Amino acid sequence: MNPPRNPATAINRPWYGTRGEVLVVLQFLLVGTFFFAPPWNPWFAPDALASTGIARSAALSILSGTAAAMAALALIKIRRYLTPLPHPVAHSELVTSGIYGWVRHPLYSCQLIAGLGWTIYTLSALHLGLLVAGFLFFDYKATIEERWLTERHPGYPAYAKRVRKLLPWLY
Repeated sequence: MNPPRNPATAINRPWYGTRGEVLVVLQFLLVGTFFFAPPWNPWFAPDALASTGIARSAALSILSGTAAAMAALALIKIRRYLTPLPHPVAHSELVTSGIYGWVRHPLYSCQLIAGLGWTIYTLSALHLGLLVAGFLFFDYKATIEERWLTERHPGYPAYAKRVRKLLPWLY
């Protein structure tokens, strides 16, 4: 026989886990799907895409390079507080300088920027849809993370008013 369920515990335990464990699994599934999905483009014939190949390759290089640089700068800045979970570690301090002075969630941003580069390169409708889903997912995950950051760091709301969430200077 199963023990009775404690309703108070069920209310306090969100669907995404107490530290965001389910969100991490969903992120890996989304990124993996994006990575392994074949390009699908119902609008352009392959020979029609050849004429824009150099421009699309340049866009991929620029956006991938930007994403890699953002990731490196973010990892260097928060290396002592890095965790795969969106819940901040107990010893974390609020980081607002460097890349974190441009965007609050650069590790999410770099994945979106790299995804944009691949979407432009392949002109894949499937990847465009996955990119939109990724943006919505990272926006939601960042919102959950920001609740925890606000609890841990009283200065977070002021920082959030100054710095964009996912895309520098845009959003």
